[in-house]
Amino acid sequence: MADVLPLVEARLRTALGEPDARAAVTFLGTERIEVLRFQQGDIVRYATLGMSAQPMNDPTAMVADPVKGPRAELVLSVRSGLADTDKVLRPLAVLAASPQVEGVIVAPGASLDVGEPLWPGAPFTSVLVAEPGGLVEDLELDEPADPVHFLPLLPMTPNEAAWKRVHGAQALQERWLTSGTDLRDPARTSVPLA
Repeated sequence: MADVLPLVEARLRTALGEPDARAAVTFLGTERIEVLRFQQGDIVRYATLGMSAQPMNDPTAMVADPVKGPRAELVLSVRSGLADTDKVLRPLAVLAASPQVEGVIVAPGASLDVGEPLWPGAPFTSVLVAEPGGLVEDLELDEPADPVHFLPLLPMTPNEAAWKRVHGAQALQERWLTSGTDLRDPARTSVPLA
């Protein structure tokens, strides 16, 4: 099967334009993960490139399937100029490497925690993985490979992450919606949860 990463990068460029910066991180025992930055007006988007090189496999499987299995890249959108969000590159690369390192399958509704602020002074240490298909269309690959999904990441405060564990992702997203929460605000406070 052809290398999927050039196709993934082409899809990102089609949807988001030309990246104005890119950084690469390699963790011991993993393939290289790049993070591309796209500036669109007052929104800056960070997209991973490398997570979809291999399919995510069930950690309980005896043998990892080299072709079949879900594939994804992560996309984070924040308002620019309000915080030093460029420091999110390493945490994003850590999250993108988690299928290779920890054997997890990243899917909508999941919580991913980096254990430290996503960028200096950020009120968020974790993200909620949202449904794909809105910002960047899925990338269909040749059979039998699964398509590449571009999963939006929604930063969560520790209180929101704890509330989500009890009530679920859908309930938290409804709370954000009814409160008119600006999920792109890099300095926002927790949504009222009482």
